[in-house]
Amino acid sequence: MGWLMRFLAVVASLAVGVKFSPEIFESSSDDQKSSTGTAIFKLAHLLGFATAWGAALWVTFIGIVIMFKNVQRRQFGNLQSKMLPAYFTMLAVCCAISVASFGYLHPWKSSSTKEKYQLGFLLSAFAFNLTNLFVFTPVTIKRMKQRHRLEKEDEIARSKSKEIAKVDSNLAAARKKFGIYHGLSSLANILAFSSLAMHSWYLANKINL
Repeated sequence: MGWLMRFLAVVASLAVGVKFSPEIFESSSDDQKSSTGTAIFKLAHLLGFATAWGAALWVTFIGIVIMFKNVQRRQFGNLQSKMLPAYFTMLAVCCAISVASFGYLHPWKSSSTKEKYQLGFLLSAFAFNLTNLFVFTPVTIKRMKQRHRLEKEDEIARSKSKEIAKVDSNLAAARKKFGIYHGLSSLANILAFSSLAMHSWYLANKINL
């Protein structure tokens, strides 16, 4: 199924959901427009949060583990260099949507302390993902490519028995720097996931099933 067909399927599903939403029919003619507007912002918040939460859960605890165990290390690194920027971009967009819609539904001045905390959690998730997207991930990818280049030079040097000590020293330094930035990126990702997890508990207590 092409991207156009997938997009049309999602739009059609949303249209059907809106058409048959009980709130639409229960609203009177006077407050129907207000209720519909609120429902749209609630939907935006829910979809933004759910997409960010699901993607973070899959990538952090399932997808990366499967790839790491079944793909060669350098191939895994190259794949990550393509996937992670897209992943953090999507999370940042989804978190931005969630923050904007939640802020609209709960203005700061009239919000309760609990709602202000929730907005703080969403902002934290947004900030951690932006930091990963623009700071940690680009540097980590740069260090990874440097490490791969030095590893190839090390293999060539060993095959020719030339300048092994010098290459080994540079490789050790590159691995250390990569480890530092990779660790910071992973920490930021876990903190963003934790912030979303805290908000999920808030939403669970708001849902009437």
